[in-house]
Amino acid sequence: MPIRSKSINLYLMDGTPNGRIKCTLANWTGVAYKIPRTDLDKCKGRNDLSQSGVYFLFGTSDETGGNVVYIGQAGVRKNGEGILYRLHEHKRNPDKDYWTEAVAFTTSNNFFGPTEISYLENRFCAMAMDARRYIVKNGNDPTSGNITEEKESELEEFIDYAKLVMGTLGHKIFEKLTVIKNQSEILNTFSNDELLLYLKRKSRKSGITIDAKCKQTTEGFVVLTGSHIETIDSDSIPPGIKESRQKAQIDENGILQEDVLFRSPSYAAAFVVGGHANGLTEWKTKDGKTLKEIEHDDEIKGI
Repeated sequence: MPIRSKSINLYLMDGTPNGRIKCTLANWTGVAYKIPRTDLDKCKGRNDLSQSGVYFLFGTSDETGGNVVYIGQAGVRKNGEGILYRLHEHKRNPDKDYWTEAVAFTTSNNFFGPTEISYLENRFCAMAMDARRYIVKNGNDPTSGNITEEKESELEEFIDYAKLVMGTLGHKIFEKLTVIKNQSEILNTFSNDELLLYLKRKSRKSGITIDAKCKQTTEGFVVLTGSHIETIDSDSIPPGIKESRQKAQIDENGILQEDVLFRSPSYAAAFVVGGHANGLTEWKTKDGKTLKEIEHDDEIKGI
């Protein structure tokens, strides 16, 4: 079934893309807000932010420099305060000083009750951990609660829209770096970003056989889990690549334990070989065609 186009409305509440953003989508009762931590006070008095909902606190880890997120729920309190009040509580909490931006989901018709927000919090946490884009800071796994199958269907539809909105707001928290397709899906597509690329050669530094796989995506080049990479850095290795190799999950045998994204094929190749590398010639298809040759063929075809 073909993917349908979507129309998303982004309202720049402060007239700038770096300020508060309200997001709605055609035929969806949900409402999303992207709020910088420094702008929470500007949201006072907004009725929909005094409702129940689910929120995300985005920031950066001081230890690793990686992306972190805390996912929580906010119910309506006796004083009439909901999401916004909960965000202010987190702002005052010294244990949550890492976050710089919040994204909150609620509804235009005040649809969410305790059961709904518990289910959404549980699903959002599970999806974020499965995607492995962000370190999820939740201390305990939230419970999904008991819901009917009819209610579950409604909430899963809400989640589908929320995934679209979250990506539009700049956080690909629910999207895996790569999605491995089955053979029939690969054969039915004609874009090069569905092709696996390989880098294999004997290392002079360590004597091991480097054997890595990479997939080109719309974001760049992803070196895949299970790749056997060089364990020794060259003296001339670029500082950024050296840092990436130090942060990546690599076992004692040089086997990569996670997918790692790079913006260029040469950076992906340098990560694998531990030094300077030309990704256009190092990465090849299974039949030996280089990435440079593939791109040249595309230019000839006018792709």
